[in-house]
Parts: sequence; structure tokens; C-alpha cells
Amino acid sequence: MTLERFVLLRNVGQFDSAAPNAQLGLTPFSLIYAENGRGKTTLASILRSLATGDPSLITERQRLGTQAAPHVVVSFQGNQLIFQNGNWNAAGPDIAIFDDTFVSANVCSGIEVETSHRQNLHELILGAQGVTLNADLQRHISRVEQHNLDLRMKGDAIPAESRGDLTPNAFCALRADPAIDVKLQEAERRMSAAKAADAIRQRDGFLPFGLPNFDIVSINRVLGRNLANLEAEAAAEVRSHLTRIGAGGEKWVADGILRIPGASEGADRENCPFCAQDLSGSALIRHYQAYFSQAYIDLQQAIRDEGVGVKAAHSGDIPAAFERSVRTAAQTRDFWKNFLTAPEIEVDTAAISRDWTAAREAVLDVLRAKAKSPLDAMVLPHEPLEAIARFETRVAEIAELSGHLIACNDQIDIVKEQAAAADLAALTTDLKRLKAVHQRFLPVIAALCTEYVREKEAKSATELLRDQARGALDNYRQNIFPAYENAINDYLARFNAGFRLGAVASVNTRAGSSAVYNIVINQQPVGLTTENGPSFRNTLSAGDRNTLALAFFFASLDQDPNLAQKIAVIDDPMTSLDEHRSLTTVQEMRRLHARIQQMIVLSHSKSFLCALWEGADRNARTAMRIVRAAAGSDIVTWDVTADCITEHDRRHALVSGYIQAADPAIERQVAAALRQILEAFVRVAYPGDFPPGSMLGHIITKSRQRIGANNEILNQQNTDELRALLDYANRFHHDTNPAWQTAVINDNELLGFSVRTLRFASRQ
Repeated sequence: MTLERFVLLRNVGQFDSAAPNAQLGLTPFSLIYAENGRGKTTLASILRSLATGDPSLITERQRLGTQAAPHVVVSFQGNQLIFQNGNWNAAGPDIAIFDDTFVSANVCSGIEVETSHRQNLHELILGAQGVTLNADLQRHISRVEQHNLDLRMKGDAIPAESRGDLTPNAFCALRADPAIDVKLQEAERRMSAAKAADAIRQRDGFLPFGLPNFDIVSINRVLGRNLANLEAEAAAEVRSHLTRIGAGGEKWVADGILRIPGASEGADRENCPFCAQDLSGSALIRHYQAYFSQAYIDLQQAIRDEGVGVKAAHSGDIPAAFERSVRTAAQTRDFWKNFLTAPEIEVDTAAISRDWTAAREAVLDVLRAKAKSPLDAMVLPHEPLEAIARFETRVAEIAELSGHLIACNDQIDIVKEQAAAADLAALTTDLKRLKAVHQRFLPVIAALCTEYVREKEAKSATELLRDQARGALDNYRQNIFPAYENAINDYLARFNAGFRLGAVASVNTRAGSSAVYNIVINQQPVGLTTENGPSFRNTLSAGDRNTLALAFFFASLDQDPNLAQKIAVIDDPMTSLDEHRSLTTVQEMRRLHARIQQMIVLSHSKSFLCALWEGADRNARTAMRIVRAAAGSDIVTWDVTADCITEHDRRHALVSGYIQAADPAIERQVAAALRQILEAFVRVAYPGDFPPGSMLGHIITKSRQRIGANNEILNQQNTDELRALLDYANRFHHDTNPAWQTAVINDNELLGFSVRTLRFASRQ
């Protein structure tokens, strides 16, 4: 059963005639924000009056300046609970309220604890609880001692060389890593790279190398050439005659053919340059002229050129250069294999040379044959083609190997970068840890660790039994103390209070039963009232007194058997003096909310209410605020989320929105936000190096000084990136550019720097 909403608040406190919207209802978890003096205390008093039936709590808050009586309507379970004419029309639900009234009634008035406070507190206290242990406690203690001996022995059995500098407990707690071998190899490589950073920086990567191909198309084109105007029969007759002339005959005849024009000069016929006879009747001379034409000379030259080209591409220094490139690649791999994975270089240069020579000579033999018979059309025969095919297989193998090696250059660049920015101490620590993990799960060592872990678990189980027995025994021995003392001290511990309650007891006085207790600070008891010396009034601050009151409130609810049906109203549980207990207060209120019917929290602290809101069930929470209205106060919806958003969140959203969709209207706002985003990130990421008041340029300078050192802030790449981002952002900041408001903005440039800024501010 829950309160549903405030229907009407008229002529009470700051509320002149507030009628909140019907949609503004109270849920199982309701937050109400208001500045001081807006009406929070009035609402708490109305609810206390509803719970207790005391009309004075409302009538004494009649609105100043009006003669009309207070009129309040609250909706509960579909019914309207109405306060009118000085009374409620029906009894209210079970409501527990924490506010100033609770404090002044049960704890103290200001700094004084009076008799009425102790009497009211007595009504909150329940009887003592306790369970006991007897001889089991000593038995458990003995077993724990034996576990300690066995644990020490089993820890010593684990070899120290396997554990390194880890204790047996820390070593056995290491988790298995299925990729440990790969990670260990990588860590060792990175360590080697860090130690050889100078050599790595100076060493180049792989260079491409390969074997030349034979241009079969070009060779066949030359082999297939002949002279169309020289018939084969005539060419055969010329060759036959030249053979009869003897050695050198072809050259001699060719030279003679060239001399015919000179010998025939001035004559009306062609004469023989040797005997001056008329050549017009000689058929053989016509054959000679066709045979030794310029086309024939060109054909011979093409055959010679093709042969020269084959020799130039496949002989001379070319094979030696190839062998040198293979040796260079092997030497390069020998250096880099310690830092990365590179393919093996297994090249049989002798076999390649044999196949190469065979292919080359086979081709040259065919070209020589063509040179002897230039007019015979030929093609590369089967055997040379087979030799070339065997060699081309070698060419493909070498090309593939070269490609794999060249691909390693990307890894080499990464190794160079890592080596340049390596933190040797961190790498050493990582390598030790990985070696320990590797050793931890070796079969022999794993068996020893299993024994150690089992013994540790057995000890923990026995310690649990021992602690339970001791707790039960302590409770038994202390059964004269109220259970309330334990509950109070439990809450004080959660609130990180520097004190606790001691000697809680019940006493009978003439005025009735009363509770007595003292405050224990630094193990020293301090009385509630003392004429001289330490006492409640001079040892507890206002924040401490508020914390004690809150602990009383929570502890009293814990003892309530009808807690599940309870409605809790909490008005400003924290003061400015105990804001350091904000988190534990929020945690305890959430824990309480899970056990009761409804919780209504009123506060002037937005941050406190935001913390409660963020952890609450979305379906069970609602938030409202009390605001100034024309004639007083009114209750309206409160957008908690908007008040929980920080300026950093807004800047981040602004830049993110601009990245998604450009808006010229916000360009300058976006540009101005970049530096603030960077400052916020660096402030959080490096608080020790970037204290409040520092400039980003300061940390960039400091970062550059520490690059590569054990206390490195940012590596070289990140330092340079931060410098680049700041240089751009400074153009739009009044500290660094007096004309920042008129600095030209380019959309593409702003977009790029916006993306880079958010990426930098999100790095780990």
C-alpha cells in the first residue's frame, strides 16, 4: 500500500493553493527536490500528522497572512485522506519519518541530550539476541593452527624458481591462459626489442628481389621471321654456291655485291667489280642481291639483338646479383627473427643456377641455329620450353618468398615503434608474470598448486566455522547488551563514523524507563553529560550527531516486524558537514527501499538525489520538485536526468552531435569545447601531473621530457597528437588567441579535429 499523490495543499506553510497535476503521482520510490524554504519540512510535517493523527503538526503551520484554515488532501489506495477543520477524515498508513523532528525527539536538542531523548530512545530499543558456541570454538582454533602448518609446508614444496618473486598464495591464484605460449613469445620478443632499441632503429626491413623471366613471345617472333621476296629455292642455290667458294665466301660475296654500283658507274649496265663483265645475264647475281638486301641484314641484326638481350638478362652479373639479394634477405631475417615471425629462407641457389643456365643455353642454341639459317621460320622447340618452364617455377617461388618477406615490413614498423616507446621496467614485470603463469600450469607444478589450494580452501572453511562460533559465543557473553547497540554500531561502521556506542543499557528512573549509553572514541568512553571534560556536547560535530540520528532511524526500522508494509519518509538525511558519507547513505537508503513498501526522499541536494535516482528501478521511481509559484510554492515534475548531466557531458554531446550532423550555428561552440574536453580528460587521467590550474602546454612539455622513461606520461605518438589537437583548439580560446571569436572555421578541418579529440579523450 503506497501513497499515490498530493491532491491539494492549501493554506499550509508555503503552499497557498497547490494542486499538482493528476499525472504527477507518488511511486514506490519518490524523490522531491526543493531549495531551502520552499516547503520540504511542511510536507514532512503533513505526512507525520497523517501517520500519527496529530493535527497540531499541520495547524501550527497555517500559512501566514491568511485566515483560512489548512486544507490538505492526500490520495492513498484509491481513497482520499482529507485534513480539514483541524482533523483527518481517516487514519493514515504506517509511516516512519526521518527529519529534524525525529532528531530532536530521539537524539538531542542542539548539542544537549536530555531525559526525554533517552526515554524516547528506550522505546526504540529491542531485547538482546545471541547464540553460543562451547567447546567447538577451541576445536576450530586448533584445526586452523594445523591448517597453517600444512599450508606453509605445501607452499614451500612449490619451487621458488617457478614462483619467481610471487608468494605461494599469489602464484597459485594465477589464472590459466590458453594463449600463454603465444603471449610469452611475444613478451620475450618485445623485451629483446626494447634492449636492442638502437640497433632496431638503424636496421632496415626486407628489400624485394626476384628472377627475370624469358620473353617467349619475343623470342618466337624473331625465330619466325624470314624474307618474303627471297624464294627458298634461290636462297638454297646461293647457300650452295657460297659453300663451294669456301670459308669467308659469304662475307666476300656480300662485300662484292656492295661494290657493283661503283664498278658500274658511267656504264649503262651492271658490271662485275672483279672482271668488269656484264652481269645482266647472270641469274645468280639477282639471287645475291636479294639475299644480301637491307631486309636480310635487318633480320640478322634482330637475331643477334635477341641473343644479346637474353644474355644481358640472364647472364653476366645478373645471377651474382640475385645470389647477393638472397644472402641479404637471409641476413635481414637473421636479425629480425628475434622480434617477429618471418618465413624461412630456404633457396637452393645452385639448383636455380642449373635450371637458369639450362633455360638460357637452350634458348641461345635455338637463336644460334636461326642465325645460321636466317630465312628458316622457327619456333622454340619442346625441350627449351620445358627448360624455361622449370625455370619459371623457380621464378614464381622466389616471387612468393619475396612477397612474404616484404609483408613482414609492417610488423617491423610496429616493432620499431614499440621499441622506441618501450618501458623496460613494465616489460620486465609483464614477462615475469607470463613466465609465472606458464610455470603455474606445468603438470608437476599444477599438482603442487592443487594441493596448496585445497589446503587453503579447507582452512577458509574451518576459519568460517571458527568465526561463526566466536561470534555466537561473543553474542552469548554479551547478551546483557541490547541488540539495538549492535545494529547502531553496524550502521555507524557503514557510515564510516569515527565513533561507536558503548554500554547501552536500560535503567529505571522516577520518570520511567530510559536508555543510557556512552560514545566510544579512540577506545575511550565519553559520557552523555559531564560537568567537566569530554562529553556528547563537545566531542561530536553536527555531522556526527546527524549520522548518529540516521543510524538510530535505520536501526529502529530493522527491528520492526512489519517493515515490509512500511512507508519511509526521509527529509534531508545529510547536512553539508557529512557529505563525505553520501555514498554509504545512498547505499543504505537503497537497501532499505528494497525491504519496505514505499520511500519518499526530500532534499535540497541535487547531487544526492541524482545518486539515488541513477540506481533506482526505472519502473518504480518518480521525481518532482517544489518551485516558487506566484503566491507561494507548487509541486511540478523534475527532470532529474538533465540536472545530473555535467558540463563535460554537455560538451561531449555537443561535439558528438556536430560529428553526426554539421550545424554551422554551433561550429564556434564546438571548436571552443575541444580544449575543455582535452583538459577534463587529462585532469582525470593524470591528476598527479596535471593539478588544477595547470595548462595543457605544461603537461605536453613534461610528457616530452619523460618519453621512454619509467615515469612516462604519454608515449611519443600520443604526445604529438595532444600537441596537434591543442594547437588547433588554442585558435578558439581567449587565452591563446585574442581574436578567437573571429577565427575562420572550416567544416572539414573542425570535423577532423573533433573526431580526433573524442578519440584521444576515450583512450585507455
